[in-house]
Amino acid sequence: MLDHFRMFADYNEWANRRLYAAVAQLSESELRESRGAFFGSALATLNHILAADRIWMKRFTGEGDAPTALDVTLHDDLASLATAREREDARIIAWLTGLDPARLRATFTYTPLSSSNGITQRLGPTLAHVFNHQTHHRGQVHATLTALGRPSIVLDLALFLWSDGEKWAC
Repeated sequence: MLDHFRMFADYNEWANRRLYAAVAQLSESELRESRGAFFGSALATLNHILAADRIWMKRFTGEGDAPTALDVTLHDDLASLATAREREDARIIAWLTGLDPARLRATFTYTPLSSSNGITQRLGPTLAHVFNHQTHHRGQVHATLTALGRPSIVLDLALFLWSDGEKWAC
């Protein structure tokens, strides 16, 4: 199971790179234009993904900065947001590299942003949520790109495995 999560971390880094490259082709106004995604614009949605990842990583590791809101603008420009995304993806990969199967099965306790009540659950299923969450919101950015008339980009896990994920393909 640990290798499965390590593959998802590598896949997320790959998909994020592809998505950010596509978003970089937008004009400044297109980047900020609300196109019906949950957080509105491509820029706001990308900020949300990074904010959520930082919140979860702080919960998992006890380290790092974590915002106190899910709709925070961490970076108001795409270049600095992309750099921060690359660092966070590297952080997730490094953390998973050092994780052992026992820790994945163990529980942890955290306090959600929306409540003062602590929640205890196993790390593995929660980590699955983190990767699913990224995929969900990347899909919203993808929909924003196509709504703006931009070419559709392929972010499929299968393409990752065929192209850049050779070590996970077998």
